[in-house]
Amino acid sequence: MSLKKRIRLPRTLSFRLTLWYGGIFTLSAATAFFLLYLLIASVLRDNTDRELLNQMSTFSSILRARGMNAVRRVMILEAQAAGERKIFFRLLYLNGLAFSSSNMSYWQNITITPEAVRQILEGQPHIFETVSLKDRKHHIRVLYGLIGPGVILQLGQPMEHTTRFIEAFQKIVAGTMCVLAISAALIGWFMARKALSGLAEVTRTAMSISGKDLHRRVPVTHKGDEIDRLATTFNQMLDRIESLITGVREMSDNIAHDLKSPVTRIRGLAEITLTSAESLEEYEQMAASTVEECDRLLGMITTMLMISKTETGTETIQSRQTDLAGLVRDACALFEPMAEDNSLSLICHTPARCGFTGDVRLIQRMIANLLDNAIRYTPGGWVHVAVESLDGKTIEIIAEDTGIGIAAADLPHVFERFYRCDPSRSRAGTGLGLSLARAIATAHGGTIRVTSTPGRGSVFTVALPRS
Repeated sequence: MSLKKRIRLPRTLSFRLTLWYGGIFTLSAATAFFLLYLLIASVLRDNTDRELLNQMSTFSSILRARGMNAVRRVMILEAQAAGERKIFFRLLYLNGLAFSSSNMSYWQNITITPEAVRQILEGQPHIFETVSLKDRKHHIRVLYGLIGPGVILQLGQPMEHTTRFIEAFQKIVAGTMCVLAISAALIGWFMARKALSGLAEVTRTAMSISGKDLHRRVPVTHKGDEIDRLATTFNQMLDRIESLITGVREMSDNIAHDLKSPVTRIRGLAEITLTSAESLEEYEQMAASTVEECDRLLGMITTMLMISKTETGTETIQSRQTDLAGLVRDACALFEPMAEDNSLSLICHTPARCGFTGDVRLIQRMIANLLDNAIRYTPGGWVHVAVESLDGKTIEIIAEDTGIGIAAADLPHVFERFYRCDPSRSRAGTGLGLSLARAIATAHGGTIRVTSTPGRGSVFTVALPRS
């Protein structure tokens, strides 16, 4: 592994997940072992306490049955039998003074605690205490108890077995914790790498994508987990990006194609006029033609800007309450002369009033584009425009004509920028009208759709929410 990779490793998500998993697992194991340690220590101490209590009970019975001398003899014999370093006995008066004991040469540093004696006198049946001496490795458990009238027994024994067991337990725990920590780190690393393998695939796919190669997609395992949903979302994003880039490329090609003709005409006209014109009238005619072509170019550019602003949301929608039926009727009245020039009937069917909240300027532009298209490509017959209110929430604007229609292959593309069906190539137009209509409908939360039969006409339907 290179130095650069070692430096970057702590920054990776796999490393952090492994660290968290290993840390939490190790901490949990340490907590469990600590609780187990406390439980074992408590059990061992309780066993020692029971042994001391049994000893005290035995001496209490001997005192009642056989007297003090018997207690002294048994006390010495018990200490000798167990080993004088394993247990000791003291008999105390109620004032805390010792009057008899086993061999105390090894236990001479064990003192009598006045507080324990006082608690016995106050009625406590027995008192335990743990004594720690500097020169002794093991703690000493000491018991005080009243075994007869005016006699207190002090007895104690080292907690040797407890200490040895705990030391062995600590060694085992230390080794086990090391193994568990290493195992947790390895398992955590494996689980993190396994869980994040989908992310690595997303990263590889993203790094392999270039502007010329957008067809790559992240494999989806269909497990339904978070990585799978991320891969699906990433693929959907790639689909949208590919669609946008394809649209930009097509639009660039179409712009180049549509701008080339008027620029060529302007240049040709200017060149011919400069080389062959003999009068001021010819120069004026050239200027007029140039202005006309420039207006056409400016109109195309303005429409493109409006589409872009509307689609990206930078065009401010100035919503206000208006009468959509009145807007449609006004548009029909405006296009009536154009329809008469094309020898067709323009029929308008709207309710008396249809309340609508939206940008009047943009809605008028959309209706005008639909009517202009319908009249332009209907060489005789009729154009019918209607406004219908559906369930009180949606309004539909329907523009139907008996024109030349649209081929089935062209229907999916009619709303694309600069797209013009083959029959319409010879007619004036830029191929932006329907794109603008769709952008306006979308900006208002609506949709636009078309159905058509070649030679029989088309039906454009705009569905808009009432508010």
